[in-house]
Amino acid sequence: MLSSLFLREVHLRELPPEDNYLSGLPVVRHLAEQPLAFTAPVTILVGENGVGKSTLIEAVAVGMGFNAEGGTRNFSFATQETHSALYRYVGFVRGPYRPRDGFFLRAESFYNVASYIDEIGDQKFLRRYGGKSLHDQSHGESFLSLVRSRFGGKGFYIMDEPEAALSPASQMELLAHIQRLTEDSSQVVIATHSPMLMTYPGACLLQIDEDGIRPTEYHKTSHYQITRRFLENPDRMYRELFREG
Repeated sequence: MLSSLFLREVHLRELPPEDNYLSGLPVVRHLAEQPLAFTAPVTILVGENGVGKSTLIEAVAVGMGFNAEGGTRNFSFATQETHSALYRYVGFVRGPYRPRDGFFLRAESFYNVASYIDEIGDQKFLRRYGGKSLHDQSHGESFLSLVRSRFGGKGFYIMDEPEAALSPASQMELLAHIQRLTEDSSQVVIATHSPMLMTYPGACLLQIDEDGIRPTEYHKTSHYQITRRFLENPDRMYRELFREG
């Protein structure tokens, strides 16, 4: 299975300057100590806000040739240069094969990707994205339309917090599409807060926090534990929250 992976490792080639905010991110500190190895077709990065998982996802995307705001390797638009400089400091160990397809799906800037697709104005091009403007659909519908129509397999797909647009039922559909992609020789890397996406069978689930980057199980993540506690007894959780407030 390892031979079929397009990306095998991410490592730090050099340290960012000490006065750069990147040097303070837990993910950067830990990459300086040990490379991040990709060992399965699906890798899922989890962690609290501020640990650097989305920054790492972005650096992987840019380093692998994708537009920082999302899209394919051929998307060249830039609405605002807000991406970090981490890609300048990381290096990659790639597999022996090149992906035939790929996409960087980023919830934060998906609107910009949809606008770029509309601006091209080519009906043949639009059909590759479901044949209907992504702006003429709900956020979740446009996400799934893109995945259904554009993610063709034998590719390298990166997703940053895709659950931001998706209902629980739509997240389950996304899981089915991920399975379809991996059965067609694809590699998928996801950063997420969703306990549902974390359950994907056979995924390498990596926890990023102050203590390092390490494999974990979904039921051991704070995301799962807090969500379960809340849903089992929301009244008790509200009493605790409001008392603390």
